[in-house]
Amino acid sequence: MERPAILLTSEEHADFLVEEFGRYARDYELIPARSAEQALKEAERVVESGRLVALFVSDSELPDAPVLHAFAQWRAAVPTARRAIVTPMERFLRDSQPLRMGMAKGKYDAYLLMPRGPRDEEFHHAITDMLSDWGSTVPDPEAVTAKIITPVNSTLVMEIRDFFDRMGMPYRVYSPDSEVGRMIRDLAPENSGYPLVWAMNKSVAVPRSVSDIARRLYGSPDHVNVPDVVDLAVVGAGPAGLAAAVYGASEGLSTVVLESGAIGGQAGTSSMIRNYLGFPRGISGMRLSQRARSQAIRFGAQFFTGWPVTAIEPGEPHELVTDGGRIRARSVVVATGVSYRKLGVERLEELVGRGVYYGAALTASREMDGRDVVVVGGGNSAGQAAVHLARFARSVRLIVRRPSLDETMSAYLIGEIKHTPRITVQTCTEVTDGDGDDSLEWIGLTDTRTGDTTRIAVGGLFLLLGAEPHCDWLSGSIATDDRGFVLTGRDVPQEAWIDGLPPEDLATTVPGVFAIGDIRGGSMKRVASASGEGASVVPLVHTWLAEMARQTS
Repeated sequence: MERPAILLTSEEHADFLVEEFGRYARDYELIPARSAEQALKEAERVVESGRLVALFVSDSELPDAPVLHAFAQWRAAVPTARRAIVTPMERFLRDSQPLRMGMAKGKYDAYLLMPRGPRDEEFHHAITDMLSDWGSTVPDPEAVTAKIITPVNSTLVMEIRDFFDRMGMPYRVYSPDSEVGRMIRDLAPENSGYPLVWAMNKSVAVPRSVSDIARRLYGSPDHVNVPDVVDLAVVGAGPAGLAAAVYGASEGLSTVVLESGAIGGQAGTSSMIRNYLGFPRGISGMRLSQRARSQAIRFGAQFFTGWPVTAIEPGEPHELVTDGGRIRARSVVVATGVSYRKLGVERLEELVGRGVYYGAALTASREMDGRDVVVVGGGNSAGQAAVHLARFARSVRLIVRRPSLDETMSAYLIGEIKHTPRITVQTCTEVTDGDGDDSLEWIGLTDTRTGDTTRIAVGGLFLLLGAEPHCDWLSGSIATDDRGFVLTGRDVPQEAWIDGLPPEDLATTVPGVFAIGDIRGGSMKRVASASGEGASVVPLVHTWLAEMARQTS
């Protein structure tokens, strides 16, 4: 693959920026421009040659256009590129006030002080963050850790690709007739069928589910050395479970985490979380999740990915049952999160994976280049999905049943949607029909006020419809509400209180079993609150373990 481009635009400082960006010259073509018009022509030239533009970097003052107007033109030419303003010291404070609102509305990604000397690592940390984020959207990464061989892009292939994306594992898909395809096919068992997957120097796999891939890569409880009884078992590796693992392991608890799918839960599918504390330029759900996983592993936590817990047997210790073995734990934290509700339109359910997707489906977004797509949902996840899809799709229609987004979506996302020309919002509407031959071709939209239905052609439908709990495996002794969410603290029925006192805030009706995050009844359904509960549950675990120790001494 030819080098992608970084466009550096400044009338006065273009040559200086090329010099400062010299450390990237091996992997990127550095293209200086002295005006907005010249930068646009250079970007169009790069695209016409079949290459990619990774990043637009611009001075806050341009000779021929306001910088935000220039970014709008550049974004129309290259929607996938990241965008940064770099300003010299003498104009940094003066220009910041009128320009920062543009960043809040998603018109560009970072406002940075121009480097003041060699090795300005704070500046380059911001640049590499943006390039890393851009690199996760490239269809064919240079460095791959997984290779998928398949003649067709089936539903299973899409699920495997999505798993690799969410696990932060760059991959490529190859035809069986390609050079790489033939090589891997020769290593596979005879008459094994497709898809074939080669990853992390493991032998060639012939998966029939995503769990097959996860188990092959990460092992099972029976295959890995686990202490006879661990202090803490965390079920679910979304933000809540990951936080519990980090704090539990860092405080000396022997900690095991079991996750049925990819690390990160629903949050792991978010293309960009901009309101999470400590990440001023935002962070993708995948990167946040993988960093948290690495942090927990550093403190000694063990992860088992691809192993759903099928039952819990309360006792001293509690036992968690999986198809790959049992985990015995003195305390259990339930953090299994939620899944998106089903739409319930039979013909569309049959097209899941073939134009219809539950969740943000970051993998599928790259397949939407030049298509008209629809996102259904009024929460932050739907807003983030719409903004991300607008980088690829020709148009994005956001469908909500409510009269507006104000009650369910953060203000910063509403503002970003309003200032993204490719996105339109259609309120008081629901999807009631749809079909296609091999993949989705059209959907029916019904106005909830009038009952009128219209039919539109679409290339992709992304459904983010609200939450359903994942707790069928829980023992009947763990109380849930009428929707299936786990009850904790004062929400526990009074007949289950002990000596007239309710359990601790995050404790369930079974001593030593706690619930945190989206699975807990009454939770806020936000990434930050889930992480906070993951940290808050660890002192309760310590208290429970101390009580157990006193009882046995």
